[in-house]
Amino acid sequence: LKARVALALPNSLVVAHPIAAMTGEFTIRTRKFKQNPLLGRRQFVLDVIHPGMANVSKKDLATKLASMYKVHDSQCIQLFGFKTAFGGGRSTGFGLIYENLDKMKKFEPKYRLKRAGLGAEKAGAGRRSKKDTKNRRKKVRGKEKTKAAGGKK
Repeated sequence: LKARVALALPNSLVVAHPIAAMTGEFTIRTRKFKQNPLLGRRQFVLDVIHPGMANVSKKDLATKLASMYKVHDSQCIQLFGFKTAFGGGRSTGFGLIYENLDKMKKFEPKYRLKRAGLGAEKAGAGRRSKKDTKNRRKKVRGKEKTKAAGGKK
């Protein structure tokens, strides 16, 4: 039993290469690659190998993917759901490459568009101010309700 443990130890030791950490080298591999013509996109699982680095930024991954798949606009690439493997050095996430920005705006959820810097800002009063005006209106009767709401005076 002791002999087995002694043999298993050298194989399980992982030493990160210090030069790889400084230069920011990483390797990308795609799996489960699918063309989705109805949504106008390509979708895949993305495996990133990054020894000696904590993680790789999505911007760096997007630029590398754009060169790999000849995407004209790296803004059409959406990356999300990354999980780092225990012990580090490997991450897995999901990626989408849209044909154009119009398709992306049509089919992507609002929160992911906002992350990418494409979401529109909400217009109108906030939740708290709506509640305040409603409660002010409850305290008065008749024509004063419009005044309390801050309408035409």
